[in-house]
Amino acid sequence: MKKPINIFLAGDSTVANCPPHEAPMSGWGQVLQAFFTDDVKVYNYAKGGASSNSFIEEGRLQLILDAIEPTDYLFIQFGHNDQKPYGTEPFTSYQSSLTKYVIGAREKGAVPVFITSVHRRSFDENGRLVNTLGDYPNAMIQLSTKLGVQLIDLWSKTGELYQSLGPERSKKLFMWLEPNCHPNYPNGIQDNTHFCEEGAKQIAKLVVEGIKEIRLPISMFILE
Repeated sequence: MKKPINIFLAGDSTVANCPPHEAPMSGWGQVLQAFFTDDVKVYNYAKGGASSNSFIEEGRLQLILDAIEPTDYLFIQFGHNDQKPYGTEPFTSYQSSLTKYVIGAREKGAVPVFITSVHRRSFDENGRLVNTLGDYPNAMIQLSTKLGVQLIDLWSKTGELYQSLGPERSKKLFMWLEPNCHPNYPNGIQDNTHFCEEGAKQIAKLVVEGIKEIRLPISMFILE
C-alpha cells in the first residue's frame, strides 16, 4: 500500500471547511477531496478571517510544515482578509508573507502552489464584474514568476465564471437564501463572498482544471 500524496490547504473562509451550523455555506477546500482518487488526501487548514500574515502568526502554517512531507503539496490562497487593517500591503508585506510559505514548503521537499483569490460577486450597473481585490491577485502573480512557483489563476477563472452567469444567475454560487428557506438562516442571507455547496463545487472544479493546466503530477489521480 503506497502512501497517498497529501494536499495541504492554507487560506481563508472561501477555502475553509464550514461548521454544520453554517450549512449550506462551504469553502471550495471542503469539497476538493471528491475530485480525487484515494491516492490523494486533502488536509484543509484554511480558516475564516485568515490573512496571509495572521495565518502565520496563529501558528497555522507551522502546523502544516510539521506535517508536510516530500512530494506533498501546499496550496496557498489569500487576499480577501489581507485587505483588512490586520492584513498586508500587496507588493510588500503580502509578498513577504507568501514567500514564507514557499520557503517552508520547499525546505520540507514539498511543492508550493499559489492560487489567486476568488472574486467577490460584485457587478456594476452595466452588469460587468468589478474587481474588489485591488492589487493582491497581481502581486501573487508577480511573486510566482519571481520565485518560480506554479500558479492557478483562480481570480481570472472565477471572473470568467461569474461574468458568464451575470448578476442574477451568479447568486446561485453564493449564500443567497430567501427567509425560511433553510433552518440555519431563518431570516435569509445575501452574501457575495461565501459560497453555497453548489458554488464551492463549481470553484473546486476550476481549481482541478488549473491543476491539469499546469500539469501537476497529481493530475493522474483526478476522477474524470
